[in-house]
Amino acid sequence: MPANTSPNNKKKIINDPVYGFISLPHEIIFDIFEHPYFQRLRRIQQLGLSHLVYPGANHTRFHHVLGAMHLMTQAVTSIRRKGHDITPDEERAVCLAILLHDIGHGPFSHALEYDIVCGVSHEQISGFFIAELSVEYGHDLEIALQIFNNFYHKPFLHQLVSSQLDMDRLDYLNRDSFYSGVSEGVIGSERLIEMLNVHNGHLVLEEKGIYSVEKFIVARRLMYWQVYLHKTVVAAEFMLIHALRRAKELTKNGMDLFASPALKFFLTQDIRTEHFEQDPMVLSYFARLDDYDIWGAIKVWQFAPDYVLATICSGLVNRQLFKIEISKTPFTAERIAKEKVRVQFEHNISDHELSYFIYSDVLTNKAYNEHKHNINLLRKNGEVVELSKASDNLNISALSTPVEKYFLCFPR
Repeated sequence: MPANTSPNNKKKIINDPVYGFISLPHEIIFDIFEHPYFQRLRRIQQLGLSHLVYPGANHTRFHHVLGAMHLMTQAVTSIRRKGHDITPDEERAVCLAILLHDIGHGPFSHALEYDIVCGVSHEQISGFFIAELSVEYGHDLEIALQIFNNFYHKPFLHQLVSSQLDMDRLDYLNRDSFYSGVSEGVIGSERLIEMLNVHNGHLVLEEKGIYSVEKFIVARRLMYWQVYLHKTVVAAEFMLIHALRRAKELTKNGMDLFASPALKFFLTQDIRTEHFEQDPMVLSYFARLDDYDIWGAIKVWQFAPDYVLATICSGLVNRQLFKIEISKTPFTAERIAKEKVRVQFEHNISDHELSYFIYSDVLTNKAYNEHKHNINLLRKNGEVVELSKASDNLNISALSTPVEKYFLCFPR
């Protein structure tokens, strides 16, 4: 924090295109906003490569966590009004927890989550960041970390941060809908927040909010198919994943590829959870890494001497994306083999190199999981019932069943 910043200068108001004017509720929120770790979120796209389909979808993780924090202040107010105790310390901590819940995202958010590092989720890395910040900022961040990790003695605070009806989901559905222009994602977040309550320490929704939550779950299903799992977005993100994997393979084999110092650190090493735990420099390098490192490298790699890397990167830069086909049933071995023969002949590549050009996988969309952090409704008689058992709308039962679609992606 700048030495000349007085407390009076920390009461900022931010104009958010989704909610209007948002105020920073606590001085420590401003201090965290000013931290380089947090400012990095301005350089992390919320929707990865979705802007290649929806040109307006260029918003960032910074936008999203700001909105989620705003919704959290409303949720705290709503729950307090119903007689449940949330102390000032807890209010600051839960606002910090939602503000920092995505701070561990790497470049392009989910697209490269397991390729920059090996098997370390963004939630784990967020935990490392919050723990690091707690050393600098103390008590409030320590409670925020307990809430974030679900170790705090009031479970509903964690559920406001991470559950199937949390402030994260309420914001990203409205925000991603706004920026992409896909109106099916619009939800009634204000009514849902007004219907929140606490029963035996756990977050519940008052029964009269049942139709709002049904709309919320349907909106989530539609946004997954139309935006998050849109087939062209999937093709672009798999190209990005394989470009990075090829660059890492070439670097380990001794090729000197252009990369920022932070990106080179992760290209030359397989970083796992224990490396974050044992070496503070790993988190420091991760904090320097954002979308700009990746795009800068890809722009240069399109002219790399390696044909595979250059072809994929040129396709990304110029939006010459691979063709993708979607099917309700798995693609046959014969169908995949046919494309492999054609691509290998046309591009004159080896069997190993072919794996960077043809991708086949499954897309899964499960809008509601009745067995994990399920949404519970509070009836007027005090009874608590799980959403799918209380609803008179068959959609909820149907939406709790995963829908799978298969895809085959290859050069045109």
